[in-house]
Amino acid sequence: MDDDTVPMHLGNNVRQLREARGLTQQQIARVAGLPRPTWANLESGAANPTLAVLIKVAAALQVSLEELISPPRTTSKFYAAATLPTRQRGKVRVRRLLPEPIVGLELERMELPAGASMSGIPHTPGTREYLTCERGEIELSESGRVWKLGPGDVVVFRGDQPHGYRNAGGASAIAYSVITLAPPAG
Repeated sequence: MDDDTVPMHLGNNVRQLREARGLTQQQIARVAGLPRPTWANLESGAANPTLAVLIKVAAALQVSLEELISPPRTTSKFYAAATLPTRQRGKVRVRRLLPEPIVGLELERMELPAGASMSGIPHTPGTREYLTCERGEIELSESGRVWKLGPGDVVVFRGDQPHGYRNAGGASAIAYSVITLAPPAG
């Protein structure tokens, strides 16, 4: 590790760890037993703290000294579209938009060629679905009704009922489905 990068790593890590805890500089400085200007100087990356100060900072943030000076951990991750799970249901292509699971939530992108249709699968009782049309025309049938959606339109409906999607237009249509799953009974 280059000696010139350590203060910058320290500053970024201290700020990131403080913000992750939802604390102000004043609050965390008080916990560490340091003046707030000292804390601000640490976060700026311009500080050259003593070992005693670093030990107080690490204790206040509940991390090791090594974690304070190491290169910051990444807080983001890129997923190429080709790596996201995709399935084909008849002529309709459905791609998940969330690469990591979020309990009780599904987001999907549906691409329906002209004239294509797809039956939805009823979910657990209490599930809600939100369907929005981005491009083209989508018909949603649910509970005996048919909704015609154009770009920007949204229908909220019970996802625990039989439902289906159809592209009634002459061009490809894109829709997004947000499903808030109810927990299974029992």
